[in-house]
Formats: sequence, structure tokens, C-alpha cells
Amino acid sequence: MLIGAGGHAKVILDCIENEAKYKIFEVIDDVIEGDFLNQIKVKKRNKNQDYKTLNTIIAIGNPKHRKNIAEQLKSNFIMTIHPSAVVSKYAKIGKGSQVLATSVINADATIGNHCIINSGAIVEHDCVLEDYVHVAPNATLGGGVKVGESSHIGIGATIIQNISIGKNVIIGAGAVVTHNIPDNCTAVGIPAKPVKFHE
Repeated sequence: MLIGAGGHAKVILDCIENEAKYKIFEVIDDVIEGDFLNQIKVKKRNKNQDYKTLNTIIAIGNPKHRKNIAEQLKSNFIMTIHPSAVVSKYAKIGKGSQVLATSVINADATIGNHCIINSGAIVEHDCVLEDYVHVAPNATLGGGVKVGESSHIGIGATIIQNISIGKNVIIGAGAVVTHNIPDNCTAVGIPAKPVKFHE
């Protein structure tokens, strides 16, 4: 079962079809119910249905929404890895995480639950990504980077080695992070600096 039917869901469906380990039989999205995702009719979630035994993937880019759904459903969350991705046999990847086309995860990297390593992203050796992190397309994390829960690393951003990114952080597109970034902020620029704090 696929949760979500927006743009990210299209990419995840394609990834699952290319991986050829699972077949999607149902797409759930409360907002765009009735539309079709690759000829599968989108349904609204049945609040009375028990989803615990279903193989499920949350195809929603927003970390907070992914976390909320994961905590509500308590389903059997599956991982998907696109065949063109390069993943070290020494990397660890949590349940429900998504590793998309041409991305790279190197040795001893640890990826939490429900993370997204998007198209062309690079996660170098010894990185640690907590749950619900989203590394956007073509972002690069140098060796030993740590990223806190529910943070989003923007498209094309670069984080140099051994940097720590806090929880609930947004790193802007194209930013270059050369210093640690605290929790609950948006950081942009070269070098990246916090420009806004939020809860």
C-alpha cells in the first residue's frame, strides 16, 4: 500500500516498480481521493481498517507528515531502493526509508526510519541520519555528518564533513554548510547561516 498520491508518490511508485520486489495494490490519499496514480484509483483512508499486517510505504516528502502518518498507522513499513542506487553493504537503512535513482550511500552510514535519500543525493561514510530526514536531489553530505530527526536538506546543498545538523532543520537549496546548525531553524547561503527559527 502506498500512502500519498502527489509528485513524490509518482517517484516512489516508479522506484518500487523498478525494484520489482513488491506490487502496489492500493494508493491512499485523503486530499486527492478519486484521482489516479499510474492507473491505480486513489482512495481515502478507512479509519476502521487495521493496517498493521499490510506492507506499506509513505510516499510523502514532508518529514512532519511522514512522522504523523507512521505513528498513526503502525503498519509493516517497507524500504525501497532503486536499482541504480549504490548502497554499501556496510550501510544500515531503517524501515520505511526510500533510496532513489542514482543516489549513493557509502560505508558505515546509518539511515534512520522513514528517511528519503532522493535522486542523485550522496551520503558519505559514517554519516548518521535520524528518523524522517529528507536529503533532496543532488545534495551531498560529507563523511561523518549527523542530521537530526525531521530535517530537510535542500536540493543541491553541500554539507562538509563532520558537521552536525539539528532536529527539525531546513537547509536551503544550494547552501554550503561549514558550521554546525542548531535545532528548529532554516539555514541558507554560502556559508549557510540560520535566518529563521521555528518550533
